[in-house]
Amino acid sequence: MNNLKKVGLTALAGSLAIASANAAEMSVSGATVLTYTSEDGTEVTGNPLGMKTNLAFSASGDVNGYTVSYLQVSKDQFAGMSSARLSVDMGDMGTIAFDQGSGSGLATIDDKTPTAAEEIWDGLDTTTSGRVGTAGSTGVINYVNTFSGVSLNAAMRSGSGTANADGASSADGEGAWDVALTTDGSMLGMDGLSLGVGYGEADVQLAANQANGGDEGNTTDVTAFINYAMGPVTVGYQESEIDATAATADDEFDALGITYQITDSLTVGYTESNYNAGDKTADQESSNMSFSYTAGGITLAGGFAEEKNRGGETTAQNDVKGYELDLSFAF
Repeated sequence: MNNLKKVGLTALAGSLAIASANAAEMSVSGATVLTYTSEDGTEVTGNPLGMKTNLAFSASGDVNGYTVSYLQVSKDQFAGMSSARLSVDMGDMGTIAFDQGSGSGLATIDDKTPTAAEEIWDGLDTTTSGRVGTAGSTGVINYVNTFSGVSLNAAMRSGSGTANADGASSADGEGAWDVALTTDGSMLGMDGLSLGVGYGEADVQLAANQANGGDEGNTTDVTAFINYAMGPVTVGYQESEIDATAATADDEFDALGITYQITDSLTVGYTESNYNAGDKTADQESSNMSFSYTAGGITLAGGFAEEKNRGGETTAQNDVKGYELDLSFAF
C-alpha cells in the first residue's frame, strides 16, 4: 500500500517520545474493503452489504543505537484501536516487542493453509475453528530472531490476555507461553518449500479458586504445517492438536489446501478442513472455494464456504453454506 504521507518528527509519538529526542519518520497507509455476503436460511445474514476501513500508523527511529518502531492499526471507521506493537530491533540479538494484537508466537502459524482469499470459513456468520495459540496476541512479550535459516517467534504472557491501557488486568487467568519455528527449503535444497512447527502451554486458573490454589488445568497446543510451491501451483497441509486436563476437552484439527495462479492477477484455490472437538461425537467438516483478482491497487476476492456438523452438532441447522465478495482499495 502506498503511503498517504510521511512526516518528519522531532520525537517519536506516544511511548517513544519519553525515551528519545531523535528524529523519526511516521507513515500512514490504509485500505477500504466493500463486502457482500449471502448465506443460507440457517445463517444470520441481516444487511448483506458492509464496509471496513483499515488505517495503519507506523513510526521508526534510532534510540541509543537501537531501532525502535511503533505500529498502530485502527479498523472499522476508527471504532477503536484494534492492535498495536512496540518493538526494539537489537540487531544480531533479535527483536523484542510488546504486542497488543498484531500477532505473536504460535498465533503467527495457526493457519498456514494455502488460499486464494482468506480463511476457510469466509462467508459464514460464525464458526469453531480449532486453531492453536496459548499466549494469544494481546498483552504479550514477543521475541523474534533467525538462527541458521530457522526463524524463531516466541511469545510469553503473565496473567490473562485481556488488553489494558496501563496497570494490571483484572481478568481471570494465569500465564502462558508458546513458540513457532519456521524455515524455507533452502536448508534442504528444495526451492518452493516452507514448513514450520509450534508448541505452547497455558495455565488456566479462575480468581475464585486462587485462594486455595485451585486449578482449572493446563492446556497444551501443538501444530505443524508444510507448503510446497511448484510453478503456479501451491499445495499445503496443516495439523494441530489442543490437549487439556479433561480428556473430553482435547481437540484435533487438520486442513489441506491448493491454489493455482492462472495469471499474474488471478488466483483460484480450494481448502478443506476437519475439526474434531473432544466432547463431540461428530467431526466438523469445512470447505471453501476462493479466488482473488488484483489490478493495481484494487482487489476483488471472494469464496464459497460450506460447513457440515458445525461445532460437532449433527442437527440440520448446523449444516451451513454461504459466499462472500470483497472489493478492496489500497491507498
